[in-house]
Amino acid sequence: MIKKIIITVVILVSFVFWWQDRPVSQHPGVLATNIPAQQGIVNATPFRYKNYRVVPLATFQIKARVLGKENYYLGREATLSPVDLTLGWGPMSDSRVLDKISISQSNRFYYWRTSSFPIPRRQIETNSANMHMIPANKSIARRLSSVRAGQVVQLQGYLVRIEASDGWRWQSSLTRGDVGAGACELVWVKSLSTI
Repeated sequence: MIKKIIITVVILVSFVFWWQDRPVSQHPGVLATNIPAQQGIVNATPFRYKNYRVVPLATFQIKARVLGKENYYLGREATLSPVDLTLGWGPMSDSRVLDKISISQSNRFYYWRTSSFPIPRRQIETNSANMHMIPANKSIARRLSSVRAGQVVQLQGYLVRIEASDGWRWQSSLTRGDVGAGACELVWVKSLSTI
């Protein structure tokens, strides 16, 4: 009897977690038309966060469709950025395009594949990115944890470099045109809303 109760509880808890993170479907069409906006910061004033030095590199603002979300729990990076969002704008916010592309995330990277390109490869690369989200406060952390794939989000903050006293560094990409290792944005999130 106890075994049946435990199995039932596990199934119910699994269902609740799945239900909270289930993807949101969207109608065809471009949902986020603009490219991310950023402006470099000259002589930025660093600040402290969780025993790290945070150096703002650029102001950052984006409206984009969430293509994927991955939570992280272990490691130095997870204490700073517990959530990665893969975001798409322009043609990469259109369901007609996304229906033909398989997207996944793992180990702080974003992967895509397709059997036939709905748009040119370079448009996929320059209209989507994996972004490491650092919540500026607990309210932003709660909002990040409730974001679901398919939603359109709008956020503002900074692209940053993180420095530790032992010499460890983690730095944001400052361009949307790069790919591979080092191409992810490291975003200090000051405001976040879903649309």
